[in-house]
Amino acid sequence: MDDNNFSRSELWLEAHAPGFRNLTDLDRHAIYDFAFLWSLFEAQIMGNFARADRIRERVDSWAASGTLDANLYDTELAYFRNRYFTDGAMTHHFPYLYLRPPDHPDLVHAVITGANNDPRDRTLCLLMIVWRLRNNLFHGEKWAYELHDQRENFMHANSILMRVLECHGQLN
Repeated sequence: MDDNNFSRSELWLEAHAPGFRNLTDLDRHAIYDFAFLWSLFEAQIMGNFARADRIRERVDSWAASGTLDANLYDTELAYFRNRYFTDGAMTHHFPYLYLRPPDHPDLVHAVITGANNDPRDRTLCLLMIVWRLRNNLFHGEKWAYELHDQRENFMHANSILMRVLECHGQLN
């Protein structure tokens, strides 16, 4: 492969992908980084096969072994709580996670509203949000609004993935 493949694909995306041209370099890099971090997370943490129930199993095993360290994710939790719950109500952003029954929507809702502060549940909530960002990106939901207003989501998701990998992955 030559060095121009990346620039050609970016040019193609600018010409054909709705809204891609309007994304800043910071937006693009947050999304690119997310794709790579998710892939590494799926390989190292999920045994190359992520699903909501398997993510829950991992979180449960970390909680049981005392390696959960839920407080490591307080900044990200505060961000997502602010994004999805303001002034005593869920924001207009929350439904666009498209949480499905296996994604523990009641738990995510309870953690986001602050009704549930259990460390295991806080960690599972954050990983369910990352899971939904992943699904919504890779299955096309994010293109419905041309990836607008997503940089912070992906930056915080990236922080969660990096920390999980540092704590639970087999990194060199």
